Amino acid sequence: MRAWIGFAAAAALLAGCGQNAGGAGGAGGGAAGGPRQQVWAAGSSTVFPFATRVAENVARTTGGSPAKVESLGTGGGIKLFCSGTGSSYPDIANASRPMKKSEFEACAANGVNDVVEIKIGFDGIVIANALNGATYDLSEEEIFRALAADLPTGEGFAPNPNKTWADVDKTLPAERIQVYGPPPTSGTRDAFVELGMEGGAVKIPQLAELKKSDSEAFTARAHTIRSDGAWTDSGENDNAIVQTLTKTPGSLGVFGYSFLENNADQVKPATINGVKPTHETIADGSYPLARSLYIYVKKGNIGVTPGLREYVAAFVSDAATGKGGYLLERGLIPLPADQHAAMKTVAETLPVMAAPER
Repeated sequence: MRAWIGFAAAAALLAGCGQNAGGAGGAGGGAAGGPRQQVWAAGSSTVFPFATRVAENVARTTGGSPAKVESLGTGGGIKLFCSGTGSSYPDIANASRPMKKSEFEACAANGVNDVVEIKIGFDGIVIANALNGATYDLSEEEIFRALAADLPTGEGFAPNPNKTWADVDKTLPAERIQVYGPPPTSGTRDAFVELGMEGGAVKIPQLAELKKSDSEAFTARAHTIRSDGAWTDSGENDNAIVQTLTKTPGSLGVFGYSFLENNADQVKPATINGVKPTHETIADGSYPLARSLYIYVKKGNIGVTPGLREYVAAFVSDAATGKGGYLLERGLIPLPADQHAAMKTVAETLPVMAAPER
C-alpha cells in the first residue's frame, strides 16, 4: 500500500509540473507556444506506475522537467495520442494491449504517421478478493458463465440467470456474483474480455460453432459483460478497485498484477485453471490471463520535445526493465533477454510500425 501512496504522490507532483499545451503544429510544436518543455505520456492505468517511476528517475538523473504522465485508460490515451500532431497531443501512449487497426487508421487520418511500437514487458490480469474471503479456482468457462450478458440455451440465447458462483458450478463458493472491474476504455478490460471471456466462450459448443459460422456475432456474444449489477465499472484507477474489495465482503475485482503485488497484505488472487499469477507463470505464459505492455511513441517528436529520447531510452534500459531492474520491484514482468535487447534497438533506431492486422 505504501508503494501506491508513492505513485499517487508522484502523479500529483507530475500533474503540478505540467503546463498548458500549445496549439497544434509540427511534430511536438504548437502555434500557440512552441514545443512543450516536458514529455507527455497518457494512457493505461497499468502502465501508469511504471511510466511515473521512469519519469522520476529521468528527472533525477538529468535535472530536466519530469514527464507528465496521465492515467486515461489505454483506449483514452491512444485516442488522444492519435488525435493530432503538435504540443496539444501526447508524445507517448501507454497501452496494456496492442494498438488496434482502427486506432492506427485514426492516427493516420490525423497526420500521425510515425508511430513506433515498443514492448516494455508483461503483466497478468488477476481476479482477486479480500484476503479473508473465500478461495477461488476458476476456469475461463466459469468466468464467462458468471459474467456474460447472455448464455446459450437449447433454442438460442437468454439473459444470464446465475446469481452466485455456486450457480455457475456447485464446487465454487456460494457467494453472490459481484465483480468490480475497469471500464470499456481500459486496456485491462479489453484484455480481460479477450483472454478470460472469449477464452471461456470457445469452450462452450454452441459458441464454438457460432465462431465458425459468424465470427462477428461470436465476438459480440463473447465480449459483452452483463449489466444487471453483477459487474460494476469502477473507473480507470485499479487501486480504487483494490480498496473496494476490502470494504465489500464477498466481492471480486479485476485488475493488473502489479496492483496485486502492491496490495498483497489486503487481497489474494484466484487461480485460473489451477495456475496462480506470479512473475514466473506470467512470463512463461502458463497463467492464462497474461498480456504484453507497450508504449507508442511519435518518432517526429524525438529531438523536438525536450527529454523524449532520454525518456524512451530509460524505459527500455537494463536499469529499468532488464533483469533486476527497478520496474520489476513495482510488479512489471520482464521480457526475455533477447526481446529486451530487441526493444533497446527499437528505442534507438525508431522504426515506424506497420498497420495492425485487426
